This record gives sequence, structure tokens and C-alpha cells, in this order.
Amino acid sequence: MQVTETLNEGLKRGYTITVTADELAAKVDEKLVEAQPEIEMKGFRKGKVPMALLKKQYGQRLIGEAMQDAVDGAMNKHFEDSGDRPALQPDVKMTNDDWKEGDDVVVSLSYEALPVIETPDFSGITLEKLVVKADDAAVQEALENLAKNAQNFEEKDGAAEDGDQVTMGFIGKIDGEPFDGGAADDFPLVLGSGQFIPGFEEQLVGVKAGDEKAVTVSFPAEYGAEHLAGKEAVFDCTIKVVKAPGEAKIDDELAKQYGVESLEALTSQIRERLEAEYGQASRAILKRGLLDALDAQVSFDLPPSLVEAESKQIAHQLWHDAQENVDQNDHSHGEIETTEDSDKLAVRRVKLGLLLAEIGQKAEVTVSDQEMTQAVIAQARQYPGQERAFFEFVQKNPQMQQQLRAPIFEDKVVDHIIEQVAVTEKEISKDDLQKAIEALENEA
Repeated sequence: MQVTETLNEGLKRGYTITVTADELAAKVDEKLVEAQPEIEMKGFRKGKVPMALLKKQYGQRLIGEAMQDAVDGAMNKHFEDSGDRPALQPDVKMTNDDWKEGDDVVVSLSYEALPVIETPDFSGITLEKLVVKADDAAVQEALENLAKNAQNFEEKDGAAEDGDQVTMGFIGKIDGEPFDGGAADDFPLVLGSGQFIPGFEEQLVGVKAGDEKAVTVSFPAEYGAEHLAGKEAVFDCTIKVVKAPGEAKIDDELAKQYGVESLEALTSQIRERLEAEYGQASRAILKRGLLDALDAQVSFDLPPSLVEAESKQIAHQLWHDAQENVDQNDHSHGEIETTEDSDKLAVRRVKLGLLLAEIGQKAEVTVSDQEMTQAVIAQARQYPGQERAFFEFVQKNPQMQQQLRAPIFEDKVVDHIIEQVAVTEKEISKDDLQKAIEALENEA
């Protein structure tokens, strides 16, 4: 077997693999010898069929399998000897299409190799960690929101005002005909909540119990139900009860409504939750700072095919983000052209992805089964009632497993690096943290 280099340009590699006719025949014989003990043939005991007869009977059908094994073996040995790791699946083609038994097998092998990446020196990296404490004002605001959500409504005699709850029955009609989903009885609606389509709730301000009111509205052009989108409808409403919001009290009873024994315990929980949210935001900013530092510090050749594929994916995502009514999985628009911005972002993502993968591999970072299970459970919550089906889907789908594993692996590698860099802390306000997050999103 002979492997001859035909291309070595940057990360692009090309080789010709030649498997001689004698080597191929020997491979076929090897397979026949391996199978001989289990073969039965009329006139011979099991395992005693002569090799010449076996070759005549099975040789032709084993040639293709022997070719594949020989080429795979040559490829594996090449990658083992060279240390190359292909960025994508190598392109393997048989060059002598007119091959016949007795000829050598000549195969072309081409691929883009992953670059050799040196682990950078982390000691020169300095990061700033933003620290935000949950102040009393933020905790009080959260308590007031909980009290507002938990407040009761009390029946009143007067006209409905913004913030009041109106209990009503209604029938919606388009061109005088009722439509599916347009009717309800004893429906409670808080005026000003934005629960109904624009213009509906405003027309109920001033109604009293026992009133009948025709509310005329137009469904938005982008409304989810196509048979209603953009159409004018009249809702015949019968007002049954008008209630005003009761006083929102922040006390132990409020805490008990949320399953906590006391206001003190609820306040403590809110403070911990707020600081956990601040911590997640701070972590995102710290991670971006680290990635920026690594991006500036490290440079190596990138496989063009990976950059191109990533740029296409980014361009596709950016296009969809700009289209409000197009499903993410809708590809009927054809391929989206890449841009200078998508190319630039693709270079950064591919470089950092390869770098973090290399650092993680050398540091022996792994994702445990427990971490994967937690990730699957978290994702399954997005499909209420279909959790079991989602679990089964993940179990059978290696690509989905990788999608769930990748961000966990990346975060663990980031944690590994942060432990080795200099980190200073800076205490800031909640508002300043929000500004930092907005700046981060604008840069993305």
C-alpha cells in the first residue's frame, strides 16, 4: 500500500492511496479464512469447505468490502502517523473508474486539517468582575410586584376604570357572522393588562354591571390566526360584574400565598434570587471579556470550510431575525448570501471554538452524565406534556446531544481559564449592570 502526497497548501491536504491487486487479494483471503469455520456447503462438513471453492463462491462479493477495509485502514494509519485531524469529513474518491479485478485500487483523499493550536499564556490576562448587591429598593419593588399579582378584586358599584377587573360574556362576529374562538362566558379581564388585542380594553372603560357594549376592533395584520388577521370584528359584550383592585398588602399572608412561612423569609428569597440574576448577567460580561482577550491574543490558520459554513449559518440567522413572520426552519427563500459582517463574526466564532476545544481537551474537561441529564430536563420543560417524547428524541439523536453538550463544555472550559487569570471585582449599581448588558447585546 502506498500513500503519496499531492497537496500541502495551508491547511489543505491531498493524497493518493494505492492498494495493489496483491494486497487486495490478500485482504479477500483474510476475510475468507476468518469466515471459513462458520460456512456450510453441500458435500462438505461445516468449516471444511476448501478455500478455492470459497473464493469462487464468495470472492467477488467480498472484494468491495475488502477495498473499503483497505482504504479505511490506510486512512487511519495516515492520520495516526501524520497527527492530522480533519476539520470535516474527508473527501474520498476512487480515481480508476474502469477498475476490474486484478487492477490496483487508486483512491484520492482530500481534507482540511485542523490547525495545531498552542495553549496561550493566561497569566497576562486581567479581567474585571462586576458585583451588584440587591439593595432594599430593588427588593421592595419585587415585593410590590408580587403583591400586585396576588391582589384580590372587590365588587364595586361605579363605572369600570383602568386597572379594574370586568367579568363579562362576549360573542365576536366578522361581517355579522360569529367566528371560532370568538366567544366566552364569565371571562375576567383586567382593563389595561393588554390581554386582548389593541383597542379592545380601552372601549370598556366606563362600563357598569348590566351594561351591553359593542366593541369594534381590527385584528393585527400579523395575527396568528390567518382567518382573522387584518379583519375588523365586532364583539357584543355583556358586563356582569365590575371589581376594583383591593389593597396590595405586603405581609406574612402575602408570603404564605407564595408558599413561604413569613415575609422575612420571602424577602430573603427575593434578595437571593435578585443577586443570582445579577450574578448571571455579570458572568456573561466576564465571559465576553475573556473571549475578547483570547481573540486578541491568539492567532492561527483556520479551515476555510468551517469559516464558510459558520458564516452561512450566521447570515441565515440574521436574515430570519429581520423577518417577523418567517419560521426559523423555513428554507424556501433559498440560500442567504454571506456578508462581510457574517464572515468577520464567523472567523471569531470558529477561532474561539477551536481554541476552547483544544484547551478543554488538554485540561481533560468533560461533561458528566448528570450534567447532560440536567440539560435535557431543562430543555424538556419547554415542551409541557411532551417531556417523555423529547427525552426519547434526544436519546436517539447524537446531533441534539452535541447541541446540549457543547454549551456546558464551553462554560466549564471558561471556568477553567478564569481560575488561571487575574480577576478584580468592581461593585456597581443595578442600572449600570443593565447598561453593560445592553452594550454587550449591541456588540453581539
